[in-house]
Amino acid sequence: MTDIVVSDAIRYVGVNDTTIDLFESQYLVPNGVSYNSYVILDEKIAVMDTVDKRGTAQWIENLERVLADRRPDYLVIQHLEPDHAGSIGLLAEKYPEMVLVGNAKTFSMLPKFFPGDYAARSLTVKEGDTLSLGAHTLTFVMAPMVHWPEVMVSYESSEKVLFSADGFGKFGALGTEEPWLCEARRYYFNIVGKYGAQVQALLKKAAGLDIQTICPLHGPVLKEDLGYYIGKYDLWSRYEPETDGAVVVYASIHGNTAQAAKRMADILAEKGCPKLELIDLCREDQSYAVEAAFRYGRMAAISATYDGGLFPAMDHFMAHLRDKTYRNRKVALIENGSWAPAAAKCMRGYLEAMKGVAICETVHTLQGALKDADTGVLEKIADELLA
Repeated sequence: MTDIVVSDAIRYVGVNDTTIDLFESQYLVPNGVSYNSYVILDEKIAVMDTVDKRGTAQWIENLERVLADRRPDYLVIQHLEPDHAGSIGLLAEKYPEMVLVGNAKTFSMLPKFFPGDYAARSLTVKEGDTLSLGAHTLTFVMAPMVHWPEVMVSYESSEKVLFSADGFGKFGALGTEEPWLCEARRYYFNIVGKYGAQVQALLKKAAGLDIQTICPLHGPVLKEDLGYYIGKYDLWSRYEPETDGAVVVYASIHGNTAQAAKRMADILAEKGCPKLELIDLCREDQSYAVEAAFRYGRMAAISATYDGGLFPAMDHFMAHLRDKTYRNRKVALIENGSWAPAAAKCMRGYLEAMKGVAICETVHTLQGALKDADTGVLEKIADELLA
């Protein structure tokens, strides 16, 4: 069991998954992911969420070690997505006297994953309801669409702990030597980012709580400088740029569009852009590109035309931005098309439907290879993007 200390009474029983290659079958996780679960030991015992079925065996072993010869009184179900709820059925069968705690939406959805009659052993809670375990008391706070409709978080008042469901989570197994920020940002914008308004609503509720520890369902337990983490979530959920700089994303078929993208990045650097990222959409996992697009306030999107439209990697990227409600940014468009260029028109079609996205007036069409004559136009576009 990963050696995570919350407190003497609140114990970590989660598991690391270092063999998973794609989280949600779509996001690369080179350092795996953790499925976090906690136990509150008191006169009554509450288990806080379960884990993905990939980790069930290890989780049960961890849980039994912490319980010793005791049995849980409650299972608090904060989120029904299978990476957290995958072991509910087994736990409910193992401890038939254990009460399941959730909200009305939880129990309307539960049979979709675990057919059976749980009515006699269910405790339905709503906003502000409390559950006393003895010295510890849980208060339930509804968090619908952060990022599923049944989500709630739980606040334990004696130790001032917020069990935050998917909030404040990150990719990466526990114990991985990496900063919290990058993988938490990538997790946020790809998993939760569409629901900024709902995150803002939850942050407003959390502002009224004295929180000393945050226990998320993925990633490390947070105990220090909580204002930093909460501040990041506030910034991200308001769709405001985090870093002064720009990202250049490109989709190139034979290398000519890539050459133009690299030249564009060089020009931006020469003109004093404080920070730059250059991303090949054909070779980089889309989640990293989405993260960078939201991180910076400026983006240059450079794509080849393909079959009378966008090259698939750029089309996929633009669709991701649309679905994650990309907004409040400035974007420059450059297309390549040796015949019937259409990429810029297609990218504009995506971007014009996004709230608060300003598209640079100058749009350039490359025809095949980058030429000296293109440089002046690229410089003009760089000036507009940085203005």
